[in-house]
Amino acid sequence: MAFQPTPADISVLITNSTVSRSGSAEPSFVTERRITPTWTVYQLKGKLETMTGIPPGCQRLRVKVSGRPDQWADEEDRAIGDWGLAKGSEIEVHDSRPQAARPNYTDLSSVEKYELPAETYETLSNSVLAWKKNQKLGRFDPNALSPEESLRQQVEKDQAEVASKGITVSKRAIILPSSPPHIRRGTVRFVGPVPSIPVSGPGRELENEGELPVELQPIWVGIELDEPTGKNDGSVNGKRYFECLEKRGAFVKPEKVEVGDFPPLGLDDELDELMEEI
Repeated sequence: MAFQPTPADISVLITNSTVSRSGSAEPSFVTERRITPTWTVYQLKGKLETMTGIPPGCQRLRVKVSGRPDQWADEEDRAIGDWGLAKGSEIEVHDSRPQAARPNYTDLSSVEKYELPAETYETLSNSVLAWKKNQKLGRFDPNALSPEESLRQQVEKDQAEVASKGITVSKRAIILPSSPPHIRRGTVRFVGPVPSIPVSGPGRELENEGELPVELQPIWVGIELDEPTGKNDGSVNGKRYFECLEKRGAFVKPEKVEVGDFPPLGLDDELDELMEEI
């Protein structure tokens, strides 16, 4: 009996062809695997199911060998080696199921998500909350101010800034930080609370419980800018505080405002600024 050598495995690329929104076929899965040429097409499909998730009965295999036309391996009882596989060849797996029948593993909208109850989270010893408790940080700091007191101090600081700087409506102002010729300059149009701007830092949890009382609302300075370098038209989240053109409005904290003799910039000032940058 003559010795029959075992066919050597061949390293090939396995791809899963999908149709993109534009209608073109694109590989969504690429891997390199060793294939035994004597495997039947049916045997190969069974192994490919674990890689692609496509049942064997729904697979069509397209064999791509360099220098040859692409071939469909549709005869399941034939050896895959009959299609002339060589190192570097590609087997492209096509899913014959209708698009609606294919499982979508990327759409998580219908997947039920687990949410850890707050009571359970508070009992964990290896959580961020537990670490904050041990380090006495944030609300666990015995010397920390209450949210109400933090907001009250912020309002008092804002009021002091407004008073000491003489910030009032109709005064000319620049936004700090700034350097000559102070490009971001304009006219003060509003001074007061802006509930439409969310509170940041201590006290924001109080805002989640409802609108803050006036005495706990930080103060903002609304400025109508000379140039369109702002972010609004004097309104925030649909509520208007003063009138101006789009992108001419800005709301800044009092500590970032300086009032004084800041007339609108002329063309010569802008040219000087340009020359300094050059």
